[in-house]
Amino acid sequence: MGASFTVPRSKSSNAMIQQKPPTIIECHDKAQWTARFEATKETNKLMVIDFTAAWCGPCRHMEPTIKELAARFKDVEFVKIDVDELMDVAKEYGVEAMPTFILIKNGKVIDKVVGARRDDLQKKIEKHSKY
Repeated sequence: MGASFTVPRSKSSNAMIQQKPPTIIECHDKAQWTARFEATKETNKLMVIDFTAAWCGPCRHMEPTIKELAARFKDVEFVKIDVDELMDVAKEYGVEAMPTFILIKNGKVIDKVVGARRDDLQKKIEKHSKY
C-alpha cells in the first residue's frame, strides 16, 4: 500500500529539544510574590530574588548572567521582581540600588549582593546552595 518513511533529525536539533530554558519566575503583583515566597519558605531550597528595573542598564547587563546561573543551579529558585511594579516588596527588603540580589532560605534572608557583581553573586549561590 503506502510507503512509510521517517525524516532523520540532525544532532543539533535533538540537543535544542532536550535543553530546557532556565526557569526564572517573574512576579508582577503582590499576590504572586506572596504565593511564591510562602511555597519556598517551608523548603530548604535557596531562593535568589533579582530586584531589577526596566530602565536600569546594569540590570540589563546582568540578565545573561542570571539566565546562565539559573540554567546551572537547577536546585535554586530564581525570582525576578521589578522595583517599579512591587515597590513595597523592594522597600521590605531594603533595596536602594539596582540590581540587588537577595538570597533567602527557609523564609529568611541569608545573604545579599548589591550591584552588577557577577562573581560575588555566583560565589554566594555556590556557598548557600550546598546545604
